[in-house]
Amino acid sequence: MSTRAKAPSEVFIVDDDRAVLDALSVVLSLAGYQVSAFPDGASFLAAARQRTPACILLDVHMPGRSGLDVLKELNAQDYPAPIFIISGVGDIPMAVEAIRSGALDFIEKPFSAREVVANIGEAIAAWARRRENAQASHHLPDFKGQEQLTAREREVLARIAAGASNKEAGRELGISPRTVEVHRARIMEKLNARNAADLVRIVMGGHHRH
Repeated sequence: MSTRAKAPSEVFIVDDDRAVLDALSVVLSLAGYQVSAFPDGASFLAAARQRTPACILLDVHMPGRSGLDVLKELNAQDYPAPIFIISGVGDIPMAVEAIRSGALDFIEKPFSAREVVANIGEAIAAWARRRENAQASHHLPDFKGQEQLTAREREVLARIAAGASNKEAGRELGISPRTVEVHRARIMEKLNARNAADLVRIVMGGHHRH
């Protein structure tokens, strides 16, 4: 009887800081993940094009290619695994930019091991649910401006339009409420909505535009 009935989920960690790489590798290995660590964007991109891990942790600050450059090169909006950005306290604008570029969520330094493991577990589970419900989750009617939104923004908008709070939407999508807020702000900007009620009106008003 094989003990390896289920291969461990592989997590890619990309960070030029050896201490962060080592700390995360130990924490995630203990949690049962198989870890592949990359000291720079180039070696990571080569691996990410060969195989898809269950999850990616990517530092926003790296010499040479920054985390943002890597996200763009990877075409993160369409990458089939959740990507977390590791950011320092002063990097919130960069973390926001990373989420707009397709990262799922961000982890702030200094982080607690338990938090990282919990966040990754939730994201991987939410990602699996999302694959199963790919058809079900996009219950948005056709509306003006929808082509400007990314797939993730549509998912967030569907939850908001259904009346979910940032916290509820975050729980369903496996992201933090703060990240839902980043998406909500971006969606409102793209659709010229003044507030959440306005947003719902734009979406629901779409029914009558045919």
